[in-house]
Amino acid sequence: MAGPLVELAPADHVLRRIDSVLDLEWLHAEVRDAYCQQNGRPSIDPESALRLMLAGFVEGIVHDRALMRRAQTDLALRWFAGYRLDERLPDHSTLTTIRQRWGAARFKCIFQRVVLECVKAGLVKGEIAHVDATLIRADVSWESLTARHAEAVIVAHPAPADAQEAAGSQEAPPAAAKVPKPKKRSTTDPEASLATSNRGHHLEPCYKQHTAVDDHAGVIVDVAVQTGEANEGKQLLDQLARIEENTGLSLRAVTADAGYAHAANYAALEEAGYAAIIPPQRSGTRQPGTQRIPARRFKYDARNGRVTCPAGKVLEGKGRATADNGYAYRARACDCQACPLRERCIPPSAQARTIL
Repeated sequence: MAGPLVELAPADHVLRRIDSVLDLEWLHAEVRDAYCQQNGRPSIDPESALRLMLAGFVEGIVHDRALMRRAQTDLALRWFAGYRLDERLPDHSTLTTIRQRWGAARFKCIFQRVVLECVKAGLVKGEIAHVDATLIRADVSWESLTARHAEAVIVAHPAPADAQEAAGSQEAPPAAAKVPKPKKRSTTDPEASLATSNRGHHLEPCYKQHTAVDDHAGVIVDVAVQTGEANEGKQLLDQLARIEENTGLSLRAVTADAGYAHAANYAALEEAGYAAIIPPQRSGTRQPGTQRIPARRFKYDARNGRVTCPAGKVLEGKGRATADNGYAYRARACDCQACPLRERCIPPSAQARTIL
């Protein structure tokens, strides 16, 4: 992409450094089937479009309108995208159209190809991955939020006739029955959901971006965007599979914060042979003087399938609690009644301690 404008950009400019190693000759063949080769107006060069998107990412410019306004006056950006001073830049809406035309699957292929190029260049070792998730505020107004009541779901999915007859023969539920709290959704962006990363902050319409970075040079090796309600802890195993698919390498260890500290994750990582550097979640806080003895004080013997409490009593296994939530162990009531730790371990109304 050499030209007279290149001389006006500093030699150490980030876009010049990227251009020195960027090879997009394969891109035209990759997106060829997304364009009509016989009809229509001449399209924007796919390489120029991708270079504009890449420049926006590097410069931290989120909106296409702002990106194209910047390209009008930024000589380095204009040169990087392949436009001369006398050439007219494309309209900002063109980039949106190109993204829709190429589709998510094609961008995934482009991303995977770039990751593999980083592997060949020695920038990705594929041994240790750092994963985390972050909320991205949806570009919607508060006025677009509306409550979606549970009654609407019931109306849309009526019960079978026999179930309705059976329900009709029963007494009406008590007035104190718990009513599901209605959820709010944006009418302009229904896929965005209300979420927050801090209990002290109010909920906002968000998406959640799940990102994985290779330890060697900080190269992003996986990205997935989901609704803001998606629990990052339940995405970990799928994310590790995608990392190995993108890099073609086998991970040795993974680091994450306490949001990923679920028993199912620890067990699956141990079974797969990964080293998990994930701190356990802190126990919930209570009023002073009412703090219960946390579950981590109970010793779990996985080989023999038993749990021992701090007082040395063995808890009996009660089987799997739920389909994916581990196993339950319960102490005998006679052991808890005479235990000197009873007041610190169980509420006054309880008969025995149960550990999951």
